[in-house]
Amino acid sequence: MDEYISFEQIPFGSDNFADNPEPRCPCVLLLDTSGSMGGMPIMQLNEGVRTFRQELLADPIATKRVEVAVVTFGPVTIETDFHTVPNFHPRELETTGDTPMGEAIATGIELITKRKKEYKESGIAYYKPWIILITDGAPTDEWAAAAQMVQKGEANKSFAFFAIGVEDANMDILKQISVRAPLKLKGLMFREFFIWLSASMKMVSAKEPGNAINLLPPSGWSEL
Repeated sequence: MDEYISFEQIPFGSDNFADNPEPRCPCVLLLDTSGSMGGMPIMQLNEGVRTFRQELLADPIATKRVEVAVVTFGPVTIETDFHTVPNFHPRELETTGDTPMGEAIATGIELITKRKKEYKESGIAYYKPWIILITDGAPTDEWAAAAQMVQKGEANKSFAFFAIGVEDANMDILKQISVRAPLKLKGLMFREFFIWLSASMKMVSAKEPGNAINLLPPSGWSEL
């Protein structure tokens, strides 16, 4: 018979499934780092991502269950594959290039698909993955196929996709990509958004996988 491991005995935020058999709550951040995000926007985005990590670190359950991956665009780069929060060390993001949003979305979905396969192979339960897209512009590549991938994934309950528009983001295109209504960030309130996101992830990770979750209202950081 397998030896029972109490929750307290699990190493703090281990990525190893054998050391940390807790259910996983995966979240992919798709972050626009195109040239138009230069200056204050990228500074505030970096601060927001740091806040996200700090807020999650304060929750002992979230540190064991939430896993974060980061994809930036453009060009599309996997900044970090999935790690539990203590092992998630985001680098300072810089701006360059255009906005290959379609490729970024496809890359994020591929990361989710691969990670879910690893969970299943290791017998690890998991929550519905979240994909968070943050952009201040419009795609500079073909995005219709990515929109179809999002809609198919949502229909199959494979993940939940959230689109956040910043400043001059093309909200009309985001509405065509996202099943959920995209939200417009109020000013550059990235920090407030990531506090909301971390609070939501804590709520999700505290429940049993598969249970319905009532998300916190996006108050304070989104435009009405």
